[in-house]
Amino acid sequence: MRRFKHSLLSLFLISSAIFAQETENQEKTGHYNISKFKQLNEELPTPNMYRTGSGAPGPMYTQQKVDYVMELELDENKNRIYGEEKITYHNNSQDPLEYLWVQLDQNVRAKDSKSPDQSSEGVNTVYSPEDFTKKIMGHKFDGGFKIDYVKDAAGKDVSYMINRTMMRINLPKPLKQGETYEFSIKWWYNINNYIKEGGRSGYEPFPSGNNIYVIAQFFPRLAVYSDIEGWQNMQFWGRGEFALEFGDYDVKITVPSDHVMNATGVLQNTKSLLTNKQYKRFEKAQKTFDNPMYIVTPEEAEKAEKGRSTKKKTWHYKATNVRDFAFATSRKFMWDAMAVDVNGKTVMAYSLFSKEGNPLWEEHSTRVVAQTLKTYSRMTFDYPYHKAISVHARRQGMEYPMICFNYGRPKPDGTYSDRVKYGMIGVIVHEVGHNFFPMIVNSDERRWTWMDEGINSFVEMLAEYEYDPNFPVRSLPTKVVGYMGGDQSRISPIMTQSNYIYQFGANAYAKPAAGLWMLRKTIMGEELFDYAFRTYAQRWMFKHPSPADFFRTMEDASAFDLDWFWRGWFYTTDWNDIAIKDVNLFYVTDKPTPKALELAKRYGMSIDQFGPALFLVNEKSEVFDEKLKSVEPEDYAVLSGHINEHLDEEAKAELTSAKYIYEITFSKPGGLVMPLIVEFEFEDGTKERKQFPAQIWRFNDKEVMKVFGFDKKLKSITVDPENELADIDQTNNSWPKAKPSKFEEFKNKKSK
Repeated sequence: MRRFKHSLLSLFLISSAIFAQETENQEKTGHYNISKFKQLNEELPTPNMYRTGSGAPGPMYTQQKVDYVMELELDENKNRIYGEEKITYHNNSQDPLEYLWVQLDQNVRAKDSKSPDQSSEGVNTVYSPEDFTKKIMGHKFDGGFKIDYVKDAAGKDVSYMINRTMMRINLPKPLKQGETYEFSIKWWYNINNYIKEGGRSGYEPFPSGNNIYVIAQFFPRLAVYSDIEGWQNMQFWGRGEFALEFGDYDVKITVPSDHVMNATGVLQNTKSLLTNKQYKRFEKAQKTFDNPMYIVTPEEAEKAEKGRSTKKKTWHYKATNVRDFAFATSRKFMWDAMAVDVNGKTVMAYSLFSKEGNPLWEEHSTRVVAQTLKTYSRMTFDYPYHKAISVHARRQGMEYPMICFNYGRPKPDGTYSDRVKYGMIGVIVHEVGHNFFPMIVNSDERRWTWMDEGINSFVEMLAEYEYDPNFPVRSLPTKVVGYMGGDQSRISPIMTQSNYIYQFGANAYAKPAAGLWMLRKTIMGEELFDYAFRTYAQRWMFKHPSPADFFRTMEDASAFDLDWFWRGWFYTTDWNDIAIKDVNLFYVTDKPTPKALELAKRYGMSIDQFGPALFLVNEKSEVFDEKLKSVEPEDYAVLSGHINEHLDEEAKAELTSAKYIYEITFSKPGGLVMPLIVEFEFEDGTKERKQFPAQIWRFNDKEVMKVFGFDKKLKSITVDPENELADIDQTNNSWPKAKPSKFEEFKNKKSK
């Protein structure tokens, strides 16, 4: 058997060598490594003691800690929030710090904000009076922080400078490793009506005179100081989100006494805020795992909405090891709850919503929160906080630790379409999922949006399918085909800073999510992928990962070289397009073909020197004998005698079953390298599938050939039949080539 294989292999290799010599490009100019499989080391930062080559934090990895004690008051009459905060900054880095940078996100809505000036905008034909004064005359909402003072721990004024959305605190002396600095900021600002002014937080007014407040990015927050770039003090233009430090929060929020609130952290004074009946329901909900139950009922919310208390209550929250704080409050809110078992630990799933959200919200919101916690915990780590809250807010989809604001509103009569329902479920899954990415796996959203939005969108799809197997998920590979095959002048690589991305949703959400889906389902397989993905999440929970940490960990924990994938999918705008270029059918004969004789003659050999051999003749060849179609392989004399003695039974069966030999040439018009998935359909209706790794393209980026032997004739061949790999052109994926549709024929005519 060994000799027989060697003889045929030698013949094949000699033929290939001659072909290569005859077609070789004679270009003599040297070049750098241009292989699509070049290692990614040149693009990634050099490993060091802070971040290792394995993708794990190094032994000298450090990060800062920032603690906040805040007292806040919401003025419902003026739609204004007042705050005073004491900040304790812990310098854990080895670097002495001469100043601190504080983020002033609300300044994106200040009258002198430059954010509106960055957009190109033409004249509309129709304007409301309000839009006319704003867009034509430049009248702006008076937003932005009004800083009353910045003082140190002794009550002395602190030197500071404000540069738009960033404030520099000038330290009296460098802050050394292990030292802390305490200072206080007193501030206020006008809360924006986000329905009119836009924004990631604010208030929504109702005809009754009531508002729903979803308040976030509402206090001066410390920027990140990291081993990668020092201070992350990029301006906030409105799109790129946040890079924040972890710390402990102690927050007291004063609001009208008839409001219902929830927020980041553990509520310290629950019993004094709720009625006796509400508190009993609150306690019962901690043990209710099957279905949501109301803590504040629709009837109670309806009654509160009709009044307007002039009294006040203070809600007191404490949160440990969180990177941010947000809250929602309104007298319109009802509040339902359900306990969730996360690997033996009870976590509460909460929803706050007004009557405008029902019946949709009471049917789905809290159940969706529960499912999200279960799916994400399985894929990453057990959810570490005690609750997760979904808040109903029109036109919102925004996340903060333990709380998120989500859209999805039925019509006034309570009816809703599947589009509204699935949109609401999807945004709740997505925003609750952000508790994991980036609220815990704390990537830098302002630099690399995909690290939270794209990774989160990937896990979101798994949770959506587990909630509803028929869910119309958004970011499958088939969904990004149109984007990747579009106008290249309007496409950015995924590895683009947030503010400069074309087609933001497709680039930062859908494409990275589709890429991870392909890795899991097609390229790596679920077992390898899931282990590596959990390793990344657990290595970097409550830390600041970079793209390199993700790329390296996924390879380190799986023994899977993915540099070709990261480079192509994340660093370029190349697309995948693999085609069937040519198919040749060969039959087996034991008689030397003219080509075999010519080959032997060229090398000064006799045909006998090949040893016992089978020969292949192309069906299209001039010397093809139709009789070969009726000859069975076992009839060949070469299979009898001493050669037969060297074959085991399995080898005999394989050798005699190969009646139809197909040589298939696959081309790659697209720039990406991808695995090659081939599905064969036979004339008897059966199918067979074969997948080749991406490395099949390592020596020829344009086309490759493969030979297949079958015992029955093929009816058709299809590349990537389910479009698992986002192939942008399905018309060249089949043999025989499918006839173009009438639309395609029309399109082809128009293009000529």
